[in-house]
Amino acid sequence: MQLISCFITHPAYYYVSLFSMIIIIGGLFLQIQWRKRFKYNKEWYLPSGSMGWPFLGETLKLYTQNPNSFFSKRQKKYGQIFKTHILGCPCVMISNPDAARAVLVSHAHLFKAGHPPSKEKLIGPQAVFFQQGTYHSMLKKLIQNSFLLSKIKNSVSEVEHILLDLLPTWTNKTINTLQEMKKYAFQVAAISAFGRTMEVEIEEICKLYRCFEKGYNSYPLHIPGTSYWKAIKKEHEGIKIKTAQQNRGLSWDDTRQMPLTTRVIQETLRSASILSFTFREAVEDVVLQGYYIPKGWKVLPLFRSIHHSADFFPQPHKFDPSRFEVPPRPNTYMPFGNGIHSCPGNELAKLELLVLLHHLTISYRWQVVGNNGDGIQYGPFPVPKHGLPVKITRRNNIFT
Repeated sequence: MQLISCFITHPAYYYVSLFSMIIIIGGLFLQIQWRKRFKYNKEWYLPSGSMGWPFLGETLKLYTQNPNSFFSKRQKKYGQIFKTHILGCPCVMISNPDAARAVLVSHAHLFKAGHPPSKEKLIGPQAVFFQQGTYHSMLKKLIQNSFLLSKIKNSVSEVEHILLDLLPTWTNKTINTLQEMKKYAFQVAAISAFGRTMEVEIEEICKLYRCFEKGYNSYPLHIPGTSYWKAIKKEHEGIKIKTAQQNRGLSWDDTRQMPLTTRVIQETLRSASILSFTFREAVEDVVLQGYYIPKGWKVLPLFRSIHHSADFFPQPHKFDPSRFEVPPRPNTYMPFGNGIHSCPGNELAKLELLVLLHHLTISYRWQVVGNNGDGIQYGPFPVPKHGLPVKITRRNNIFT
């Protein structure tokens, strides 16, 4: 008893007891707070899905296989809204058009644009993509000044000039289609934004962009095959005859007279789905179509899955431009995203493709070289093996 009495009256006992009481009280407080939120945050409110390996999550699975397979397997198992873990972030992936519209448009205030930290660091926190509210609106208006339809209408000759400069460098050679299409797209974008007065500076910017692109990756432009070749010829032959008779280049009105080519481009963008998904981040705890999404979780509208859904595009694996003779159901076709953060250069991109296909169709032949025509590699986005080597030759007679 005397030993116990000495221990209780020892100063160390006082501090141990005080520390223990703090831990107990703190634990009770946290438990009370947790219980207050438990009903709302209960695990079954979260979408079904697998978070994969610790830290790595399912990143390797997504980036080393066909994304269509990755998404479709999880949709069949978990439904149109499921959870996963990629690039170090817990994510909710959605392939429901209405849910995608809610995230990107109708409830966009609850989801900010937010890439995983690795990509945010690469792009830079000051990039327009990451801004919100009035500041984002101001920046986007400044950028869109270069891509207004009124300005794009006057850009046809510039785009055509860039292409006609490039075509001779491709003729009678085997080109890396992926890299040449990137070069073409970059030159058009740069001239549109900065003008021809900065050609030297643009070349330096191009070098920097190539360095950046190696780290960020992109998806290639896939030139359509010959399934609709004859129909594309009735279309482009008439335009060629008209421009030749009037001794002029292409005009904006000419590009509006390419309905089949436009549908080919639409179907290419749907089937290739250059943008598989985009990142958003819940700015607060959100309930979306009955599912709980915690604050800070990434939310990824799956454009590729929506574009390849048989519910919206029958026989989705079939290349069929005629499906766009009827406008697709709202929120099911989003090759350039949707909402306030959608791509501002989408009309210019379409113009680039129309001009490219017009001149390739009327004046050139092209043939895939080697056995890699159907080969796709993932790094992490799907790109053609070896850049899709293509040999381009000049036609002796147009349309032969």
